[in-house]
Amino acid sequence: MAENRQGVIREAEDMSHSPQISFGGKGSGDSQELPPHERDSVTRVPVTPGIQFSTYARSSTDSTKPATPSYFTRDPSQQNNTISNAPRTESPADISTPSNLMKGATSHHEILRRMSVSLRGRRESISEIKAAAPDLALSGNIISVTFTTPHSMKYHKGGEWELGYRRGQSALFDSFSYLSSDDAPWNHTVVAWTGEIESPSEPLLTEDTIPDTTANIPGLSHLSAPIPLDGEAPPTPPEVDGLWIPQEHQLDLENRLIHDKRIKTIPVWLADDTETSSEGITLNNQGRWRRYAEHTIYPLFHYKQHEPNDGRAERVEWADYFRTNLKFADKIIEVYKPGDIVVIHDYYLLLLPSMLRQRAPNMYISFFLHCPFPSSEFLRCLPRRKEVLEGMLGANLVGFQSYSYSRHFASCCTRILDFPSDSVGVDAYGSRVEVGVFPIGIDVGKVEQIAWSKEVSEMHDALKKLYKDKHIIVGRDRLDSVRGVAQKLMAFERFLELYPEWREKVVLIQVTSPNTIDEPGEQPENKVASRVNELVMRINGTYGSLGFSPVQHYPQYLSPEEYFALMRAANIGLITSVRDGMNTTSLEYVVCQRETHGPLILSEFSGTAGSLRDAIHINPWDLTDVAHQIHNALTMSAEKQMAMQSNLYQHVATQNVQSWIAKFLRKLVGTLASTKNSNVTPILDRTLMLKQYRDAKRRLFMFDYDGTLTPIVRDPQSAIPSERVIQTLKALAADHRNAVWIISGRDQDFLQQHLGHIPELGFSAEHGSFIRHPGSDSWENLAEKLDMGWQADVVDVFQKYTDRVPGSFIERKRCALTWHYRQADPEQGLHSSQALHKELEATVVKKWDVDVMKGKANLEVRPTFINKGEIAKRLVNDYNTDIAHMAASGESSPKDKEGKLDFVLCMGDDFTDEDMFRALNGLSGTQVDINHIFTVTIGASTKVTLAKWHMLEPEDVIESMALLAGVGPSGEAHEQLSQVNLATVASLEGRLPE
Repeated sequence: MAENRQGVIREAEDMSHSPQISFGGKGSGDSQELPPHERDSVTRVPVTPGIQFSTYARSSTDSTKPATPSYFTRDPSQQNNTISNAPRTESPADISTPSNLMKGATSHHEILRRMSVSLRGRRESISEIKAAAPDLALSGNIISVTFTTPHSMKYHKGGEWELGYRRGQSALFDSFSYLSSDDAPWNHTVVAWTGEIESPSEPLLTEDTIPDTTANIPGLSHLSAPIPLDGEAPPTPPEVDGLWIPQEHQLDLENRLIHDKRIKTIPVWLADDTETSSEGITLNNQGRWRRYAEHTIYPLFHYKQHEPNDGRAERVEWADYFRTNLKFADKIIEVYKPGDIVVIHDYYLLLLPSMLRQRAPNMYISFFLHCPFPSSEFLRCLPRRKEVLEGMLGANLVGFQSYSYSRHFASCCTRILDFPSDSVGVDAYGSRVEVGVFPIGIDVGKVEQIAWSKEVSEMHDALKKLYKDKHIIVGRDRLDSVRGVAQKLMAFERFLELYPEWREKVVLIQVTSPNTIDEPGEQPENKVASRVNELVMRINGTYGSLGFSPVQHYPQYLSPEEYFALMRAANIGLITSVRDGMNTTSLEYVVCQRETHGPLILSEFSGTAGSLRDAIHINPWDLTDVAHQIHNALTMSAEKQMAMQSNLYQHVATQNVQSWIAKFLRKLVGTLASTKNSNVTPILDRTLMLKQYRDAKRRLFMFDYDGTLTPIVRDPQSAIPSERVIQTLKALAADHRNAVWIISGRDQDFLQQHLGHIPELGFSAEHGSFIRHPGSDSWENLAEKLDMGWQADVVDVFQKYTDRVPGSFIERKRCALTWHYRQADPEQGLHSSQALHKELEATVVKKWDVDVMKGKANLEVRPTFINKGEIAKRLVNDYNTDIAHMAASGESSPKDKEGKLDFVLCMGDDFTDEDMFRALNGLSGTQVDINHIFTVTIGASTKVTLAKWHMLEPEDVIESMALLAGVGPSGEAHEQLSQVNLATVASLEGRLPE
């Protein structure tokens, strides 16, 4: 029983892998004139895990057999095979009413199941979606975010815009069309970059056109320019790099795109701030905005690592990539309204989810990756791996094409970021990020409409006549190194070698379109093209003749009509990609073979391999096996071909692009409903922090020590600050507008020994028991009037547990006592600390006014009125009213002394630092503006914190300090900024700094 219920949950989450049934009965909506994705016999199919085809095929006479326990209300085999509008598993009165969908649901899995059941066989409405999750307050708006618009653009002088259809990503653009149509319940808008805008040159004069004057004809060179009579050269017009577009023409394009009947689009303009003004924009070096994604991310995600380099080009490319994502975030925030759903697509925008989460913590965000995601061993080769993962984890739901990609992502989050994960999600930033598998489909109705048009049918007949008595193997691939065109040709060559009887009888028609991805290296496209041409010539030279060439290679774009005619004429579809996200060619081939049933040979490395299970799967690196499978496909019986094609067609027709986006959004709504009350702590927005820092005149910094400035180590005495920490603190404290304090549980001697030589620093030792102001050598004891008689009682209890637990020890401070078990056996130390905590609460705490604090592998007892929160409040009050404790630099001006603190940064990693966060939250809005306080927790992503922001590790803390101080990786001012900080500065300044 439990297994059946789990099956229903899995069905609701991903119906693409469930068995499909074709019913014999036809309803009113089953006309053959309708496209398959609208026929009842295709779409109204109950998908039931554990029920086989034979169950539905049994006759009514089988109903006399005893029923077995099941979660069904009725046996499916006893029902009429004609599809009904009513759900099969629950009565409409119980479940299909929108207001009842949430009743009694214990998880988002149950919500998804109910939505799937109630909507089966009919189109969902926005009111039903809203009612299913009323707490979400959905607006009904979807903002789809993709890198480039569905339109290609040309700008003509005079302000005329020429819009075309952008090649590639047809399935994604078809999903946008569906969401924008009346068939979908949502209000849909696309946010995307304009892409590289072309500016065609003016047509040259023809021979028949004789100009009236040669005055306006430019000279071929400066030598051909006429010499003025007065001997002085005419003024040279200023050279303008890039494409200048006046603002009025920008607005014309924006107005045209936002009112597009097919897909409403809001364009993002990418340019430096210096190239943008109120008069217009200059588009210069437009390809730079895609360079990092295509030079670094795309190859690595396809398991290709480029050669090491000096990193100078990558620094600039990463800064442009960061700025691209930031500009997208700014544009989305302009149009976003609470309740909107944001769906982000592909590897160009990996940082965008986190950037949006920083600006709108409660935004509903999903992300879908259309390409492979590599294993952790490969992702570790990416220098910015941490930023990429943190960026993706800003989403509520992350979707992938196949299970292996989702598993790799979850594994990377655990192995690289140390975030807990499982096969369906990652725990990050105090919340849960769901991970799912959603294989994309195609618009079957659109494909069939084109593929069986009169024009395509004529082309198909011409092709069949041209290759009469020949078996046609078709391949259509982009000419890059991951599509496996070379492997395909070598396998075909092996086939002709092993099976000489097929020579002169089989032709391979290979179409290779130019690569749209700008890969790094020495003209990789030319290398692949040269290799392909070499193989084509070798095969034709070896196995061809004067009248026949076994390989017909066409390196060109095909029109949709030519392409579908070729797909229909094929006897075999051959796809040998060595690493691919989603190859829609295989899906389109299946649709085009609905009548001729040509077998599909598909690489197991293709993104569609997991969905098209009935295809012939091959390993493109095993050339001999591929050759054998080509032979098997050519000799396959007609019955087997029909059975294979029937299953494949049924899957492609039902799991279409409309079904894909609907399931993805349904899963997102279920995920949001289950995590509505979770508290998300976003990653620190460094750009916002830097902006406020630069605008501020009086700044206060409060840093914890262990786990914040230095990593946690087994021996506390070994946690000494690195040279980079010391130099960065010096640079930060050297600014007379900055008051930098170290607020730690460490004692005075430790802080004095390792950081006391920096006179501009202020210190608070033992959680606020002692303080030393900047520029002073003396410590002030804030707890000298407190009764310390409790320490003897605590030592007795501590000593008892120290004797029991090998490796534990007692640290004696002036105002606190700490029991450490970091060097003990982890399991024994944890259990003993819990028992020790209970004993202290039952004895010492009841007798004395003290607190027992849980730290990282330690327990500390201290006076109740001594904590970091009290120090934080004291410092804010002091610096708001008096500047006397500022670093004694003598450079502060009277203007600096006016007003209150306008920048406060507080960072800490453990429970004791929550006191500071709590105190600063209480002071926000009264003592300090709420937007001027940055409280940041460091460490585990699962912690529940009072801080507003989150950072992963001490290294990030030092990086942020270096960003504010304007110093390099070693803390020196003369060094160039790190790659991460360079991107942040460039984003704030709107250009790359000199």
